[in-house]
Amino acid sequence: MASFQEKFIQCFVTEDRYLFFIKGLSNTLIITIMAAIFGILIGFLVAIVKTTHDRTGKLKILNAVCNVYLTVIRGTPTTVQLLIMYYIIMSGSTNKILIAIMTFAINSGAYVAEIVRSGIMSIDNGQFEAGRSLGFNYVQTMWFIIVPQAFKNVLPALVNEFITLLKETSISGYIALNDLTRGGDIVRSITYETFFPLFTVALIYLIIVMVLTHFVGKLERRLRAGDR
Repeated sequence: MASFQEKFIQCFVTEDRYLFFIKGLSNTLIITIMAAIFGILIGFLVAIVKTTHDRTGKLKILNAVCNVYLTVIRGTPTTVQLLIMYYIIMSGSTNKILIAIMTFAINSGAYVAEIVRSGIMSIDNGQFEAGRSLGFNYVQTMWFIIVPQAFKNVLPALVNEFITLLKETSISGYIALNDLTRGGDIVRSITYETFFPLFTVALIYLIIVMVLTHFVGKLERRLRAGDR
């Protein structure tokens, strides 16, 4: 039976197998960051459409489209969405990272939309009246007064959504994309060793989440201090 040291060398040192983890981590971070950026953009647009409809009754068609989008995306598994994007919608593309980014951005955007919408709706109506008293129209009031306050209120929730998104990217292996989780699976299939590959992947995810959670805690304390 191989010793602990021999198993470690077999999983990480032999044939530079640690590169599977580094490459996988790199792809995971690229997918997560880009999907988060586009997801926030999608979420803000959807949230503004829905809150505009709720407050003014306008944008009925766009609001209906947004409702369908939210219902479909939030009502179906992310794995199924990824497979549909890979095998059907973008079946002619060989860029798996782009496919993953688009899938997770669309998925995250649905949840970000509800987070932002709740933040916008929590702003007192007096803020709209203040905007009008300054001569702003509805769009200007939303952009310069409402959205900045709402963003401040929902920022911790957005960071938590980023953490959830990071962990969800672990399903990218379903389309044979070499993310962090698949990197561990490749090493496990080569070495037939389960402990080191799986615990390494779990530990890397845990460290990233702990770092992000730490910054979320600091951010929430700073925001609370700023409200005093």
